Amino acid sequence: MNLKTFKHGIHPLYCKELTARKEIERAPIPKTVTVPLQQHLGTPCQPLVKKGDVVEEGQKIGDVVTFVTAPVHSPISGKVKDIERYPYPVGGKVLSVVIESNEEVKEWPENNTGLDMDLITPQSIRDAVREAGIVGMGGAAFPTHVKLSPPKDKKIDTVIMNGCECEPFLTSDHSLMLEFPEKVLWGMKVIMKAVNAQKGDRGIEENKLDAINIIQEVVRDISPEIEVVPLETKYPQGAEKMLIKATLNRDVPMGKLPLDVGVVVNNVGTAAAIYDALKFKKPLIERIVTVSGNGLTEPKNLILRIGTSFKEAIENCGGMIEGGERVVINGGPMMGVAQTDLDVPVIKATSGITVLTGDEIKPKIYHPCIKCAGCVEACPVNLMPYRLGDLARLSRVDEFKRWGGLSCVECGCCSFVCPARRPLVQWIRVGKVKLREEDKPGSA
Repeated sequence: MNLKTFKHGIHPLYCKELTARKEIERAPIPKTVTVPLQQHLGTPCQPLVKKGDVVEEGQKIGDVVTFVTAPVHSPISGKVKDIERYPYPVGGKVLSVVIESNEEVKEWPENNTGLDMDLITPQSIRDAVREAGIVGMGGAAFPTHVKLSPPKDKKIDTVIMNGCECEPFLTSDHSLMLEFPEKVLWGMKVIMKAVNAQKGDRGIEENKLDAINIIQEVVRDISPEIEVVPLETKYPQGAEKMLIKATLNRDVPMGKLPLDVGVVVNNVGTAAAIYDALKFKKPLIERIVTVSGNGLTEPKNLILRIGTSFKEAIENCGGMIEGGERVVINGGPMMGVAQTDLDVPVIKATSGITVLTGDEIKPKIYHPCIKCAGCVEACPVNLMPYRLGDLARLSRVDEFKRWGGLSCVECGCCSFVCPARRPLVQWIRVGKVKLREEDKPGSA
């Protein structure tokens, strides 16, 4: 098998055997959900309901009249108990709608014309995707209708479907491709029509050989113009720029976007959500989440309603193993965010909840940089993380920007390989925040 890849990167322990090839389970409807009104990059939504209102599953409960945003829908039927700022799994607090379930479950009938390629138009696809509140489900959470609306001067010739799932422990995308390959491929065809792309590539790492084989079989029946591209198992193979380089050998220049080289990249979960939006007129109110790690009793791939608490998701896996120090992460160990409050909700971008304990937890103590350049060798975007980390830590934001800090994809390769255990990617993230604060109007 001819495997493609990109330069640099790392090979961490993937630990996917805990949930790989386990059948997806549907979790029970939660009694209460907390639904943040900003689960996307862009303008936060404003509430469309008030305390005491009765809402139906799939009803829009938050929206705003602006382009870069994504509406929010009720994941359950029930009564609005509160609208207030609640803890958010990415950090801080976000205005959220708390809904108490009435235990009713809605049926979603098929829309027979939703996937008829002769009847749907690019604009109708974008409208449906926007109305369904779909965002990038690989973690970026960028509103998908915006990505499907490239400027007229940007011709898109290729759509790449990201099935790499290179983050350790996570297998939600892998399970989706195994159990619902037709849904993922139809979603990809819809994306291709929306951006008028003639070519489609499915990038899948070779540690998911069963998914490669299944997708190749379905491609022959549904869409022969789509090519399945086996990729080397390497982290961060699923990052957009790395994936474009591996599959098409195109370089996205610093400060540019994939559409500048004629490409749109979407996650397989996003494609499946688009299928549901067109086929059933179903908004994004649930998703597959890998709940895994050596600190769990029974790791699983679960279909969870948006707004389900991390605590309840973990309880659906038998709870945490008792004893010892533990850390709960929103996402995987490379790019995820550690949590201090397990009442935070599952959001649209929550691909995994990882519970680690014992030797899996990295010590908090770090040491001086020994200038080994290991972080430089590992960095997939050719930066100098050791320098960026220090510049960010010392608040030298102008130099941080000149040295390319904004181009960091925050993959965590630098922190992973650092023999001094320096939290480089965490410092770089803080540097970006400091830079944004200084760029605000009126800042000194």
